[in-house]
Amino acid sequence: MAESTAADRRTQRPVKPGETELKRVPKEPLVPTGDGDPGFFELPVVDPPNAANKRGRRPEWLRVKLPYGETYKNVSKIVDDNDLHTVCRSARCPNMGECWSAGTATFMILGNVCTRSCGFCAIKTGRPDAGLDWDEPARVADAVEKMGLKHAVLTSVNRDEREDGGAPIFAECIRLIHDLDATVEVLTPDFRGIRAACETVFDARPDIFNHNMETVPRLYRRVRPQADYQRSLDVLHWAKEDGLRTKSGIMVGLGEEESEVVTLMEDFVEIGLDVMTIGQYMQPTKMHLPVEEWVHPDVFARYKEIGESLGIEHVESGPLVRSSYHAERHV
Repeated sequence: MAESTAADRRTQRPVKPGETELKRVPKEPLVPTGDGDPGFFELPVVDPPNAANKRGRRPEWLRVKLPYGETYKNVSKIVDDNDLHTVCRSARCPNMGECWSAGTATFMILGNVCTRSCGFCAIKTGRPDAGLDWDEPARVADAVEKMGLKHAVLTSVNRDEREDGGAPIFAECIRLIHDLDATVEVLTPDFRGIRAACETVFDARPDIFNHNMETVPRLYRRVRPQADYQRSLDVLHWAKEDGLRTKSGIMVGLGEEESEVVTLMEDFVEIGLDVMTIGQYMQPTKMHLPVEEWVHPDVFARYKEIGESLGIEHVESGPLVRSSYHAERHV
């Protein structure tokens, strides 16, 4: 389907100036927006599809506490001293204050530049530095030890420029953290569906193997343009076949229908998924996809009930839930 669509686009003649009739709209006076420098103005928009999606208008249930406390400072210092990246900072997680104040963090390995450009993610996109940082696993393990963690969470950027996708670094991190008598959850990319790369991680025996589906199939082209729904399902299925405890998560509020979420849950049940997380999508910057809906907490409660009734062992569902939120409870 994708190839035929691309071919169609190549044969279409570009539209020339003057060939498209522009709509006329009533003139409106330009006035300062009141947002930032008073010298800037906001142009009028005709029939905005998402008029409610404006900064500062999040509902009460999405208010979070700012980072605070000595524990938060200590975690921040350990991360900085070990030259590590955390998804908490890079992805602007709303739970960073709570988690860091409790002495936990999700380590992001393989650098902080991603080869993909997902519409929801605040992590930088580009071409990462060549090679792998083979000292990184030791630095991660050192941080885990200093923080006194009994359960560590590892995630990473996509490294699509590499055949192995960076899987050997995942494997070495798992091994060193297990040497500290701590459990490990990994939240991995899809490794472009290369099974050998996936098996490098499987063979290291993480206590939880997590790969996020992120959204329903219909929205993939807009939300995860370089990913494939079935490929992600396959990666989770392979992990389950290898005897691992599996986990995946989605965001809601991107324009999905409830029926589509239930269908996705049914796909999870079919591959034997153990844990599912569901959280509210929040637009990290104006350059990212807009929020289509602030999903009410009652809907999250309903999703949890439906998912567990279908056969998923545990569904962590709430507006502020993220992949690694309460991760220690999912082992």
